Amino acid sequence: MLSNLQLADDEVEGLRADIDGILRYVEQLDELDTSGVTPAYQVTGLRNVYRQDVVEQGSVGRTELLALSPEQTADQIKVPKVI
Repeated sequence: MLSNLQLADDEVEGLRADIDGILRYVEQLDELDTSGVTPAYQVTGLRNVYRQDVVEQGSVGRTELLALSPEQTADQIKVPKVI
């Protein structure tokens, strides 16, 4: 009911059986002894590359950037309302 999905009675029973099977499988995984296993947080070898968050002065000024926008209001770019 919380998800507000519209399901037929036969779909509900099918999903109930699928979820029950998934939960039983997870219970089987809980029985495994993983005390000697190192957690694998990243399996591809990729890693994040970070950069310093530094404000750099650009070569284009505020007035020039505002001139590129189709509409302006009070030195701000006017955009359509998004709901």
